[in-house]
Amino acid sequence: MLVAAAHSPASTALPRRRRRSAAPPSRKTPESQALRAILRSRVIACLRAQDGETAMQAARAAVRGGVSVLEIVMSTPGALEVVIGDLRRSYPSLTFGVGTVLNPEDARKAIRAGAQFLMSPGTVMEILHALKESEVLYIPGVLTPTEVISASSAGAEVVKVYPVSVMGGEVYMLALKKPFPFLPMVASQGISIDSIKRYLEAGASAVVLSDAIFDKVLMRERKFDEISELANLATLRASQSGT
Repeated sequence: MLVAAAHSPASTALPRRRRRSAAPPSRKTPESQALRAILRSRVIACLRAQDGETAMQAARAAVRGGVSVLEIVMSTPGALEVVIGDLRRSYPSLTFGVGTVLNPEDARKAIRAGAQFLMSPGTVMEILHALKESEVLYIPGVLTPTEVISASSAGAEVVKVYPVSVMGGEVYMLALKKPFPFLPMVASQGISIDSIKRYLEAGASAVVLSDAIFDKVLMRERKFDEISELANLATLRASQSGT
C-alpha cells in the first residue's frame, strides 16, 4: 500500500479529506489546495532539465514570469533530492508537483520530497486509491471516455487528457469534455501559447505547457530571461481567457 507521508518532518501522515463520490458533484467545491491553485492559475508549467541546477534556474525564471503551478518531471536529475524541497522553501505560497509518476514507489518518493500534486501519463489505480483521501492531489492521465469514467469512478478529482494534440487538439478536448461537465480536465501535450485560449474555451480547466515555456534551445543555452518572458506571456494569455 502506498503511504502518503507529509513534507513536514513533524508530521507522519497527511490529514484526511472527505471521500469523493463518483456521481457528478454539482454542489461540490474543490477540496484539494493543489486543485484550487490549478483551477485559479489555468497554467501548469512542466519542466524537465538535464541537471538540477538548470532545473532550479529555469523554475525560478518561470516563477518570475508569473507561473504559480509548476510540475517537475520525475526524470530530472535532483528533482526529488533537491529541486522540489528548495522550491517549496523559496516559494511557500506556490504549488509544486512531480510529473511522469509511473508507479507507487515513484509516488512515495515524490511525496517524501514534498510534492503537492502528482501527474501520470495514464491512470495508476494503486496511486489513485491510496491518495483519494490525502492532501496530495493525484492527476491521472486519460484519453477516452471509458478512461474518464474509470478514473472518475475510482475517485479522481481531476484528469489529464494526454496526449491531446495528436487526437485533434482543442476539437478533441471539446468533444471529450461535453459528457463530463462536472469533472475538471487538464489538457496536456503539444500545446502552444497561442492555443491556450482555444483549449480553455473548449472546456479545459487548465493546460500543461512544456516546451512552450521551457523551450529546448533556451534551456540548452541557459537563456533564463527569455524563459521568464515566455512564462509571463503564457500566464497573461490564460488570465485573459474566459472561464
